[in-house]
Amino acid sequence: MQTPPTPPVCNYEGSDYQSSFWEKGGRAYEDACEAIALKRLLPAHGEHLLELGAGAGRNTPRYTGYDRITLLDYSRTQLEQAHSRLGDNPLYRYVAADVYHLPFVDGFFDGATMIRTLHHMADAPAALAQVRRVLRENATLILEYANKRNLKSMLRYLFGKQSWSPYTPDPVEYLPLNFDFHPAAIRSWMKQAGFTIQHTITVSHFRLGFLKSAFPTGLLAWLDSLAGFTGNLWQFTPSVFLRSTAVGRSAPVSGFFACPACRTPLEDTPPQLHCAKCGNAYPVIDGIYDFRIDPK
Repeated sequence: MQTPPTPPVCNYEGSDYQSSFWEKGGRAYEDACEAIALKRLLPAHGEHLLELGAGAGRNTPRYTGYDRITLLDYSRTQLEQAHSRLGDNPLYRYVAADVYHLPFVDGFFDGATMIRTLHHMADAPAALAQVRRVLRENATLILEYANKRNLKSMLRYLFGKQSWSPYTPDPVEYLPLNFDFHPAAIRSWMKQAGFTIQHTITVSHFRLGFLKSAFPTGLLAWLDSLAGFTGNLWQFTPSVFLRSTAVGRSAPVSGFFACPACRTPLEDTPPQLHCAKCGNAYPVIDGIYDFRIDPK
């Protein structure tokens, strides 16, 4: 069966991103800021959270209010790192898939997070539509996006240091499959996908090397959290967090997994899930469900 077309997918297979970028890359300030933002935005309790772009599970332990968490990433090796990091815990389920073809039935999850992931989406509106499809009515989505209209890009554009305008609504691809988005475009896409934005927090106000070196991480993160309260008024930081609610009726829930190619509900039958309609088969290896339509 011919599978639906897929935009280019950013693949972290074999990457040491967790170690090189977060643990050894001087990102303690950014990590602390994100932890504060998530604590402020997450619901106190939920049933089943979908963590989109979970990577090596850096943020997963922060979702303490949920009874079950499904970690989704395109990279199998990232999920292996997450499994090693989190241990054998029935709270977690690991799924390798792309966001454009989510392998779940409609309207299942009551929560989702998408942190440092949307900026890898060549078709962000399509990705957001897929996320909305698998969320039930009134579910919460915590979305983080990279903001092209940040203060640094505005100053660089003013002094002729960059060619692209931070004020136009179109995304800018500053590196292959790395996009910055305009806040107005994000708001438009969220509404189109079926989300109502409830709260906006601006993050990483002090993302400058000399500031991170001169001041304690805790102090900078605390100051950042205070400045973040202005997020509902304006967004001039490189990172923006949104808390939104899924609106509109969702399809009745039946099952959990669905074929990413044809959306037929699947029986959970490790070591392989088989689609009776289109004939596709999806392996389960070492606890990781692999639904990648074209694995790399």
